Amino acid sequence: MKKEIFLVFMFLLISTAGFSQVYTNKVVGKKNAALLDSLKVVEYPYALPIWGEKATQKGYQLPYSAGFSVNYFWQESDIVINNLEVGFNNGPKYNLDQIVRFTDSYVTASAVNVRPDIWLFPFLNIYGILGKANTATTINAGIWLPDPDNNWSKIMDFGTKAEFNATTFGLGMTPTIGIGGGWLALDMNVAWTDISALDKPAMSFIFGPRLGKTFKFNKPESNIAFWTGAFRVHLKSGTNGSLAIKDLFPNAGQAQDKVDQAITKVDEKQVQVDAWWNGLSSADQAKPSNKAKYETANNALDKAGNLLNGIDGALSTIETSTVQYSLEKAPKDMWNFIIGSQYQYNRHFMLRAECGFLGSRTQFMTSLQYRFGL
Repeated sequence: MKKEIFLVFMFLLISTAGFSQVYTNKVVGKKNAALLDSLKVVEYPYALPIWGEKATQKGYQLPYSAGFSVNYFWQESDIVINNLEVGFNNGPKYNLDQIVRFTDSYVTASAVNVRPDIWLFPFLNIYGILGKANTATTINAGIWLPDPDNNWSKIMDFGTKAEFNATTFGLGMTPTIGIGGGWLALDMNVAWTDISALDKPAMSFIFGPRLGKTFKFNKPESNIAFWTGAFRVHLKSGTNGSLAIKDLFPNAGQAQDKVDQAITKVDEKQVQVDAWWNGLSSADQAKPSNKAKYETANNALDKAGNLLNGIDGALSTIETSTVQYSLEKAPKDMWNFIIGSQYQYNRHFMLRAECGFLGSRTQFMTSLQYRFGL
């Protein structure tokens, strides 16, 4: 099968919250006694968060209750594809499990998003995400067929790189608590990514626990924070879509040559399987093991034949033909490790950087945030 047919299946956008680390901090320690005493008598001037004045008077120092951040995010992640089905010109779809096998498939994505947020309660931040992204998916795969002894071999290699533009919208929340500059945050969000090649937006869920410590500078309101944690991505696995054949095959002549060669190999495999089966005695044909081998081989050959014949027919009417697909996709590893740091110039402005690694995903994010009272 021509390699470009799979570019529509290989998208993956990892959405990120652009989370900036501010939190409600319990003031403790003798050196902070004056600050603690002032908090207990202060009149809280803002409407948010709810119970903000009560929390302040109990010795908690609150961040400004509203904020706006601009974030840049880059990531590269391995992906796994299952339950791939393909059909042509709105005809029946063919399941391609077993005969199409993917190796070294990964997605690279870069995104810019904006994130407005408010502190609804002293220990709960809620936010929205709106962003634009560029994604590029690279895959390497092959078509595999069995011989009469059920030994599988590859009859065709293909690889491709697909690029998409996407729009992301999401909602999230971050329960967090701090005591004496040490803090715990549990960031989580759900996002929908709209790509033109898909029937409907793809949904993802992200969970990012972080544990960190903030260190004050001599300059008032200025500090630096360091943290470590984890990053978990869950994608809704089902994906359906449709594309024009002419968009998938920029070089129709080369595609036709590869399809013709693959069809010849399928015919050769079918001759081998039939010769082996017809050479067995009636008693050997009745053995369950031989029947299973014969049925497995014929099933794979039928799938490959349907697939290749479908592409062959679509190429003959390339200007009007379409391909329909469905699949299940997932990151190879849901979890990876993250470390990060944030410099707070004052209570209004913060600059943050974070990187993730280990597992099969690498990522980097930076953000600039402005906060104000509301």
